[in-house]
Amino acid sequence: MKRHILKLQKPPALRKGSRIGVVSPSSPGDAAAISAGVAELRGLGFQVEEPAQMEAYGYFAASHTERLEQFCRTVHDKRIDGVIAARGGYGANYLIDARLSTRLQGPKCMVGFSDFNIIQLLMLEVRGWAGFYGPMVATGFNHGADRPSGYDLVSFLQAVSETKSKWKIPLRGQALASGAASGRLVGGCLTMLQTTLGTGFEPNTREAILVLEDRGMKPYQVDRALRHLYQAGMFEKVAGVILGDFPDSDPPSSGSPSVPEICAEILGPLKVPVVYGVPIGHTKRPMLTIPLGVRAKLVAKGEGTLEILEPAVVDHL
Repeated sequence: MKRHILKLQKPPALRKGSRIGVVSPSSPGDAAAISAGVAELRGLGFQVEEPAQMEAYGYFAASHTERLEQFCRTVHDKRIDGVIAARGGYGANYLIDARLSTRLQGPKCMVGFSDFNIIQLLMLEVRGWAGFYGPMVATGFNHGADRPSGYDLVSFLQAVSETKSKWKIPLRGQALASGAASGRLVGGCLTMLQTTLGTGFEPNTREAILVLEDRGMKPYQVDRALRHLYQAGMFEKVAGVILGDFPDSDPPSSGSPSVPEICAEILGPLKVPVVYGVPIGHTKRPMLTIPLGVRAKLVAKGEGTLEILEPAVVDHL
């Protein structure tokens, strides 16, 4: 069945002087890492609203009610132009249970990866909001621009600031299946994407370029997740695939298949362009920012190139 694709809702651009709100919908962030990330964002010329102090609740940054209220309050604050997650971890799915898709007003730039991706997936599918799969305050920005475990400055600024032109992102990976294809950018974290199956807000991957990445998964776990997506029809009519570099996912024993070998085995028969080893999300290299929901062209040749065919943000009205 062909699913309807909502018109993309693009948030106002973030530029020098824009005010950023820090949200914690998942696990608690390290105080020193958050301070370093806030300082980095301020160094880029943004005003950053200090995150409200919350008391950690187990592996959550606060109680479910507190995290929901903080997130909604920050997004709805008219003085705040965009939000960036403090970190990932676990817990953003609890916010979705509170009918998050209908209560949020916007759109606004929502930047983050990992667990935060579940909110991006929800809002793109249900409300048509563009998303920004990129660095977080305590996981990326804290390590600085163009540094190991930090973030790629150019792709971040292009994603949240560019309102007129197309741009190209060097993917710094390797082509597993060569070719070129155009489509909407969807996806993010493999674990988050898998958990959307059966929810009604799983991404529409038809004629889309699918982004998949994660960390700390044994190769057989990546195999299981990709097989699940394949069996659920997620790869039917997909236009192309961009894969992260899956750090900390080495084979458990000599002779076991590696993650790239598994990806080639499962995705190769799709006969679409596939680029593996891109520094997105969970990566130890400077993290790229990928705008979700926009049209793009993937060229799987050499290290791969992604051309963003339309801006993800608009000028302030």
